[in-house]
Amino acid sequence: MVWKSRFLSRLLFLGGALLLAKGSFSVYPFLFPESQAAEVFALDATPVGTRFKPGVALFDLSLPRQNARFTVVEGTTNAALRKGPGHLEGSPLPGAPGNSVIAGHRDTHFRVLKNVLIGDEIRIDRENEAFIYRIFDVRVVSPRDTEVLRAQTGQTITLITCYPFYILGPAPMRYVVHARLTSR
Repeated sequence: MVWKSRFLSRLLFLGGALLLAKGSFSVYPFLFPESQAAEVFALDATPVGTRFKPGVALFDLSLPRQNARFTVVEGTTNAALRKGPGHLEGSPLPGAPGNSVIAGHRDTHFRVLKNVLIGDEIRIDRENEAFIYRIFDVRVVSPRDTEVLRAQTGQTITLITCYPFYILGPAPMRYVVHARLTSR
């Protein structure tokens, strides 16, 4: 009877250790290889025509209502996303015409997106210039829906992260926030 009890306790301990190891990969996304980070965001990690070195700080992004401020870096590789939200290489910088796309992990920097509302302000500070955007759309999409990343008329910014926010392992959907430039 004692040997059955020891066997069961060891089996439960091993099972708990395996669950803890599996869960750490979703809580600490930087443990994933870089190729997996690109898959998670459904973004190309090495696009053609890169203007900045990946991981270089480009500008500050703040969400005043959420009291959140981030330094956005170039690129969406896992190494870049460890430093902060990443500017999708090849998309325009904020303030320029088109759709500036910024991706971040849901379990680190972009967890605050779960609290944004339509009409909230997004502020970008770049090279002694401030750009104020207003959120006009929040949606959940499939990772295969790349329409949200496409160029748009006017000056827009798209923030994207995985969804749902509280889930262990890879998230099945994407949470997308669109905002339009309202002032400089």
